[in-house]
Amino acid sequence: MNLFDVYPINDVTIVKAKGTYVWDDKGEQYLDLYGGHAVISIGHTHPHWVKRIEEQLEKIAFYSNSVKIPLQVQLAEKLGKVSGKTDYQLFLCNSGAEANENALKLASFHTGRKKVIAFTRSFHGRTSLAVSVTDNKNYIAPVNETDNVIFLPFNDEEALEACFKSNGKEIAAVIIEGIQGVGGIHVADDSFLRSIRSLCDQYGAVYIADSVQCGYGRSGKFFSHDFAGVNADIYTMAKGMGNGFPVAGIIIAPHIKPKHFQLGTTFGGNHLACAAALAVLEIIEEEKLMGNAVMIGKYLRNELEAIPQLKNVRGRGLMIGFDVPEELKDLKKNLLRNQKIFTGEAKPNVIRLLPSLGLKKKDAEQFIESIKEEINLLVSTAVL
Repeated sequence: MNLFDVYPINDVTIVKAKGTYVWDDKGEQYLDLYGGHAVISIGHTHPHWVKRIEEQLEKIAFYSNSVKIPLQVQLAEKLGKVSGKTDYQLFLCNSGAEANENALKLASFHTGRKKVIAFTRSFHGRTSLAVSVTDNKNYIAPVNETDNVIFLPFNDEEALEACFKSNGKEIAAVIIEGIQGVGGIHVADDSFLRSIRSLCDQYGAVYIADSVQCGYGRSGKFFSHDFAGVNADIYTMAKGMGNGFPVAGIIIAPHIKPKHFQLGTTFGGNHLACAAALAVLEIIEEEKLMGNAVMIGKYLRNELEAIPQLKNVRGRGLMIGFDVPEELKDLKKNLLRNQKIFTGEAKPNVIRLLPSLGLKKKDAEQFIESIKEEINLLVSTAVL
């Protein structure tokens, strides 16, 4: 049997990881500024995270949600404390797509409506509802096509107001990333998020804050939507929530009431997943990683803005993107091949940085020196 070939793969085999570094099967060390697609929030194989999982594995790894699982209660309490959303309710699942799927479903249950507003360049996952609100035709199969999704321009308050004015009584939810990830690191304006909150209140719709990539402290606040000073009705989480262990969830405002069998999951909230997620929150809090994300993120953006060949440096905390001109199109590839540095990308010309929130200043400095070196080589080669 062969693997189903759907991933473009770098010719690297990673066999070991620690902190912000990974090693391949030849013993080469790499600086990881990609974090496995924003997943590694506290650093690879953090000792507290490993210990938490090992200790839990010795007790019980899994039982279904048909019994009490005290770790779920502990996780909800800790998540409420660290996020500041103490009065919200937690539903646990397995992936970001599943989190968004459940958020959209719950919004429709709550309002009795079908239509959803999403935005250009959005990415919310690849399952049925999640992909329907994703702005990429390459991901949407015919069975996923629906008239229930209205796509609007990102950060366009006039278009948003006009849409609600025309369709307000039909709109179940607005779903938006606080910082678009796959779309290329585009930050939602604070005023735009406040408009979403106001219009959802006015028309009885549900504000869904997709925080799968831009949540869990990556922006410097627990949810990047928090910069706008308003609360969403539902926040979706995954990626950095388990630091590589598959776990996801939604937190739900108290005015949305649960009913038995409304949502469900087999593996969501299992014992191991909760142990991993608790370890992540404990480390974020103890090591003050959100503060580190602010400090190191500011340093990186300032240094990148000073490199004249790079354009439109943007982001918040340790979620950073910048545009690469055509003459530097090989920059990401060369950083990996020559400098042994993993970065992310967004088509056609964006490099994305999504490192551990514990990224150290010396590693950030190494990256800046490396990117300058590779840019100079590409420029000098182009001149020749």
